[in-house]
Amino acid sequence: MAIKRNTKVTTEFSSSSMSDLVFLLLIFFLITSTLINNNALDLLLPKSTNQVPQKPPADVSMKYIDAETVEYFFGSKPVLLEELEPLLQDDLKDNPEPTFTISPDERIAVGKVVYVMNIAKRNGYKVLLSTIPE
Repeated sequence: MAIKRNTKVTTEFSSSSMSDLVFLLLIFFLITSTLINNNALDLLLPKSTNQVPQKPPADVSMKYIDAETVEYFFGSKPVLLEELEPLLQDDLKDNPEPTFTISPDERIAVGKVVYVMNIAKRNGYKVLLSTIPE
């Protein structure tokens, strides 16, 4: 009597466990992506209301003379650095959103621009940093 073995190799493939794994990975990545903290700079972007401001913001321009000398302009009038803060205070005192622009020359050292930015910080002004057109 011949004994037959009942061990056949099946060629079927069950993809249900693979789809379960894909859905679990999808849920995992969705949950972890919402937990990522974005460490970007906190920038105040300009807002458009399609209205012309009642009074244009004050403009402080800085012109490069040499490595040690910088000329400061309030509007189009040349001023000394010591006169700049009182002029800004006088010009922006009645403005509900005191804002002024700084237009430095590209060759000016960053420290001199930061000094003007510190004037804005001390007085609670907003600053728009721009470049002088070429």
